[in-house]
Amino acid sequence: MSIKTETDNEYEGEDQASEEDQISPRSRSHELLRKIIAIIESVKAIGEYRKTQRKECLNLVRRLKLFSPILEEIQDTNPPDAGIDCLNMLKKAFQSAHKLLKLCHAGSKIYLALESEGVMVKFHDVYEKISQAVKGVPYDELGVSEEEREQVELLRVQLRRAKKRTDTQDMELTIDLMVALSTNNERYADSASVERLANKLDLRTTEELDMETLAIQKLVKERRGHCAENTQQIIFLLNKFKELAGLAEDRMPKYLEKRPSGDIPHEFLCPITLGIMTDPVIVSTGQTYERESIQQWLDSNNQSCPKTGQILTHFSLAPNFALKNMIFQWCENNNFRLPEKDIKPSANPDQNPSATDAKILSSVKNLCSSKLNDQRDAVKKIRMLSKESQENRILIANSGGIPALVQLLSYPDSKIQEHAVTALLNLSIEESNKKLVSKEDAIPAIVEILQKGRVSAQENSAAALFSLSMLDENKVKIGCLNGIPPLVDLLRDGTIRGKKDAITALFNLCLNHSNKAKAVEAGIVIPLLKVLEDKKLDMVNETLSLLLILASNQEGRQELGQLPFIETLVSLIRKGTPKNKECATAVLVELGSNNTNLILAALQYGVYEYLVEVANNGTERGQRKANSMLRLMSKAEQIP
Repeated sequence: MSIKTETDNEYEGEDQASEEDQISPRSRSHELLRKIIAIIESVKAIGEYRKTQRKECLNLVRRLKLFSPILEEIQDTNPPDAGIDCLNMLKKAFQSAHKLLKLCHAGSKIYLALESEGVMVKFHDVYEKISQAVKGVPYDELGVSEEEREQVELLRVQLRRAKKRTDTQDMELTIDLMVALSTNNERYADSASVERLANKLDLRTTEELDMETLAIQKLVKERRGHCAENTQQIIFLLNKFKELAGLAEDRMPKYLEKRPSGDIPHEFLCPITLGIMTDPVIVSTGQTYERESIQQWLDSNNQSCPKTGQILTHFSLAPNFALKNMIFQWCENNNFRLPEKDIKPSANPDQNPSATDAKILSSVKNLCSSKLNDQRDAVKKIRMLSKESQENRILIANSGGIPALVQLLSYPDSKIQEHAVTALLNLSIEESNKKLVSKEDAIPAIVEILQKGRVSAQENSAAALFSLSMLDENKVKIGCLNGIPPLVDLLRDGTIRGKKDAITALFNLCLNHSNKAKAVEAGIVIPLLKVLEDKKLDMVNETLSLLLILASNQEGRQELGQLPFIETLVSLIRKGTPKNKECATAVLVELGSNNTNLILAALQYGVYEYLVEVANNGTERGQRKANSMLRLMSKAEQIP
């Protein structure tokens, strides 16, 4: 039997403690060593990892491989009980590592992107387990050489550093996810965000999308109807990527085409779970779902139709008897067996709560403690727990965590403020939580932290304002509460991350007409032009998109109507990326439509031939904008 077959059957099962207790310590240690080495060999053979976790996966694999020499060195020793305990702990840690690496190798790319911070927490847990396992290694009794001892101690230092890393969130990826998940299809940034996400996640080709559909199908099956909102978000994004690739939303993936019983008609599949329905019901918008999955969606305080995004006029579920009969008839004709319903665990968190649930409930309670140290510890734990999963974010909100966190925003302790605003940022990823945070009137305190807080707190405050501004009423509120000037200050003077957070927040806020003038008045134009020239930031397209919005405002056009800026636009149209050229041309069209002198200035800089190139070979939108600009130039040249 090959190593892979043996280890695959062992990694995710429980240790056979009763059997191991019956064999000699020496034999037991040899068996443990064999299993650990087999895990390392299996890990080395896994292959490619998803982009979002690739770096961390390769680091983990490299660290696991460093154990091979020392394990081979102690194979012929007779370890004491302490040594066997260490090996047993190491085996469990390596099992967890193997399971995590398999997830990052074959799991849903969309899921791994949405829960990137939660997955990072899993890496930290693995590092903690490995660190604890090697903490008490009896080097002398095991006859470990000095060289290998130094290697293990160096590895322990690396693990400690890895565990301390927090807030490694890819804010650009997170913001693209937020924008792409918006159901407002008229948002300017939607298509750009979806395109960036598809490129980042390698979900562009038919084959890639079919493999992703398979991974999502497996995820849905494992969840057994839980986390309906998160599952719906994953499927929503999958369908957006399919649209981008020119595939129909309801196109049958290959795993269904190969069924011996024939293709399952797409109307038989629940839009939330992608599984065949056994109890189809109709909601007020006329869409049909599996009863269990839509009920889970409604129980999570959602008031919209998952597929259309429309607000439900009522929450009654009408049985779709006609479709149910069609499904049963089709199953009978095609000898297809419907899946049996699993018994759902209790939805009451008070019944047999998990360790995480208990930690959340305890931490939320301590947010209001009269003891400062308890509050500090609690808000830090809530911050970390809110990053891990959707379930945690919902439970924190349902347990009353949001009002307590909002109160702590004004606490005279900078660290508590930072933890609180970051926790609210994490919680606001959930649409229902955005409304709860807004209801508690958190925006004034967040703006104050943005003005006066620590650097990292300012950055997370900017990101929180972006997240909350996804609700249109909050765009107006943030503008009225003077939230735009400190964002402009962060754009001008912040760190690279701070500038990125500021520009995305300002972009979203300036979608509101009244905020455009506020941003121009706050002096946004000059910092934006500096960002445009800063190659380290790599935010040319985002900056141009914001400048396009400002150019639709009279005050914005006056600020932008300067010859140096026109020259910059012409330069980008000449030598930028296809997307740069598209965005720069769009800005030039907006400015030129309102000022003929700017068109003539662009002509003096030689823009004509560059526009012809874009019109012939640019992106689809770039071609449209270039042709519009060429028509404007033709009219401008005819003016006496």
